[in-house]
Amino acid sequence: MSNLENLRTGFARAFGAPPERIVRAPGRVNLIGEHTDYNDGFVLPMAIDREMLIAAHKRDDHRVRMVALDLGGLRSEFSLDAPIEHDDANKWSNYLRGVAWALQQRGTALPGLDMAIHGNVPVASGLSSSAALEVATATTFQTMAGFEMNKVELARLCQQAENEFVGMRSGIMDQFISALAQADHALLIDCRDLSYRNVPLPRGAAIVVCDTMKRRGLVDSEYNRRRAECEEAAKRLGVKALRDASLESFARLEKELPPNVAKRARHVITEDARVLQAVTAAGNNDLDAFGRLMNESHESLRDDYAVSCAELDTMVEIARQQPGCLGARLTGAGFGGCTVNLVRESAVDQFAANVAQEYQARVRVAPPIYVCRAMDGAGVVV
Repeated sequence: MSNLENLRTGFARAFGAPPERIVRAPGRVNLIGEHTDYNDGFVLPMAIDREMLIAAHKRDDHRVRMVALDLGGLRSEFSLDAPIEHDDANKWSNYLRGVAWALQQRGTALPGLDMAIHGNVPVASGLSSSAALEVATATTFQTMAGFEMNKVELARLCQQAENEFVGMRSGIMDQFISALAQADHALLIDCRDLSYRNVPLPRGAAIVVCDTMKRRGLVDSEYNRRRAECEEAAKRLGVKALRDASLESFARLEKELPPNVAKRARHVITEDARVLQAVTAAGNNDLDAFGRLMNESHESLRDDYAVSCAELDTMVEIARQQPGCLGARLTGAGFGGCTVNLVRESAVDQFAANVAQEYQARVRVAPPIYVCRAMDGAGVVV
């Protein structure tokens, strides 16, 4: 049974009627540009062929009822006529609640809905299941209510939901790529002014995601601490955000910064440069240069930003030993989750088999491995 059939069946079982609409929003993998988004910097993600699906039916009242089919049919509901509160027993629902809250904050009239959620973006893997769920929720409300909102506004609203309602101070990248992606392209995003352009993916290589199976909860991780350290670095360097600091100015003031603050700044400043260099490499179809930049990014994330872990480093080490691997790095916020790898197309099958076998032998965990296609952003399925 397909994902759509499972969703339709699950919706009818939960609510006693078929859905009116089904929408989708993809997860993403960030090719390069980690922890730069909340520093007004540059990122280069692509949407992947893993997605969150929401089936919905309009109600006659102002209640929103939700069922998570992937969590054994867990349910949560709230009223649009009362202040929207968290559901600590069903934290998955807070991403949907947050979107409804953010829409109400901007004065948008919302209908009551029954919604069933089904997806195949691995949770807590660094492939942005939360942003996919938020963007799918916003797209569902927009489809059912008929209000006008362009995709940039929609992405910003979903970021607001995650920042202010869920309590995760994420940057704009995850929601942006889930909303605006174009098939067969990565998306260069300037996180300061939200300008963007599609970047054709390098030819002759595949994007392979390897899941370490090490899970982490971002809200409870050191993500917010890193963000505060970056803000301190920018203040001490006399710039609005680290995106504005040059390597030369950083070098002059480096010794005046607390050691950890200096390391965080060095990562962000050099990572921004790597993103722009990677765009040039992609335009020249220079696979070797693109892969080298990915490798340098991982070293910086491991040593300067301190967001890697033993499992991620092991996965990267194994990947780089394989024939045809051009580059390997952690992707996402770190502390666990996935690596992203640039692998020559002719070597993909052997790469996947070898990495899975060696990682399981060393870590005693079987890693899911995904050969990813770059997909379009969110939209209505039916």
